[in-house]
Amino acid sequence: MPDQSALKSLTQSIDDLAPDFISLSDEIWDLAELKYDEYKSADLLVGALKQHGFAVEEGIAGMETAFVGQYGHGKPVVAFLGEYDALAGMSQIADIDEQKAGEPGASGHGCGHNLLGVGSLLAAISLAKYLEAKGLPGTVRYYGCPGEEGGSGKTFMVRAGAFDDVDAALTWHPAPFNGVRSTNNLAVLEYYYRFKGTAAHASNAAHLGRSALDAVELMNVGVNFLREHMPQDCRVHYAITDAGGRAANVVQAKAEVLYLVRAPEMSQALALAERVDQVARGAAMMTGTEVEIVFDTAASNLLPNLTLENAIHENLIAIGPVPFDEADIDFARKIQATFTPEAIRSSIELYQIKGDVFSNEKIDGSTPLHTGLRAFEGHSHFRAGSTDVGDVSRVTPTAQCWAPTWAIGTNPHTWQVVAQGRSPAAHKAMVHAAKALASTGLDLATSPELLASAREEWRTTTQNEPYACPIPDHIMPGTDCSVK
Repeated sequence: MPDQSALKSLTQSIDDLAPDFISLSDEIWDLAELKYDEYKSADLLVGALKQHGFAVEEGIAGMETAFVGQYGHGKPVVAFLGEYDALAGMSQIADIDEQKAGEPGASGHGCGHNLLGVGSLLAAISLAKYLEAKGLPGTVRYYGCPGEEGGSGKTFMVRAGAFDDVDAALTWHPAPFNGVRSTNNLAVLEYYYRFKGTAAHASNAAHLGRSALDAVELMNVGVNFLREHMPQDCRVHYAITDAGGRAANVVQAKAEVLYLVRAPEMSQALALAERVDQVARGAAMMTGTEVEIVFDTAASNLLPNLTLENAIHENLIAIGPVPFDEADIDFARKIQATFTPEAIRSSIELYQIKGDVFSNEKIDGSTPLHTGLRAFEGHSHFRAGSTDVGDVSRVTPTAQCWAPTWAIGTNPHTWQVVAQGRSPAAHKAMVHAAKALASTGLDLATSPELLASAREEWRTTTQNEPYACPIPDHIMPGTDCSVK
């Protein structure tokens, strides 16, 4: 943790810059661009970096909306990770407590990445300016990472070597709580299974037809029986993305299903995916159809770094609570009223919102906003989600914190997230996260012992499992290539 004078100076500079960055976050909320189509959002972030003297390289790893901004010189190289993609079909009017699309069918920031990207940017710029003002060595980088929502942008950036010389990486995520929760996120693989059959009249000549839709349904049945035999904590999900057609009197000649396979380790995910492939081939054999297995995307499981996480936690203690006011709490209470008691309990359990460093209050859902700081246990927890931050954690020590941008009870990818995405409470939490990340970055720049400890922990964790990118070399972002 920086000394109090340094912390006060750094956090004051963040407060001074905050109004412009709050406006930037709101602009990106308005744009709500989908994965790999975040052109205007990326331009805004790149413009802010250049305005503050960062050298920017664009088009990283063949992705037009990926970029890296750099400021400073020498070691350590500290990376801040930013995201800015939205979710399809999640348009929502801001600052209201009812579901109402701004534009029906349009996209919306259902995971708060407008806040995430700008909060990390504010941290990076503030730290860079502080190091320069104090004459301290260190290189600050901001990584503009597109396509987190199903695009694995960071995985492609890691594969391209963009993080090879990074000493440590920091990021954060919007949430209904304040603090650090060390997690082991799951590795994930995504494949399309495309079945090709023979069309026929479903009544007059059904015997001549070979139904691709039957193959999809039989595959789903087979995978459902497979679930009993999966390793603990594995997950498999599917969506029928093409049922073949709308006419029921036609034997469908084509059909497609998308499968996500998750597991605690990538090796487990690969093994489970092979079993899913076998089920698909069996379904094709049973129906007299053909199946093409098409790789979509992948991300590695997250490796927590307790050393870095504890450093962030100590800074969160020093910074104090998020300065919410009664208006923030009142709006959060209105949002919370849209949840069932079960949903609130589920959110508290999912994020393990418990204990409080500042007041030790019991979190039971009666409090609409997390006004305290979650206790840090010093060990990791299982979390069933997946993120491409996992691939970054495989090549450099990586840690993240969470900030209370949402009312307690809010779950990701819901209209309530979008509605809260440009609220004053969300803005305050974003600035709070920037302070935590920037102060931890300053720790890394001024404490060789902290950095050495974080890197030693990372080496110990990874020494028996060298990183292998889960995306095949010939697959490029946004492409559609059969690999099996």
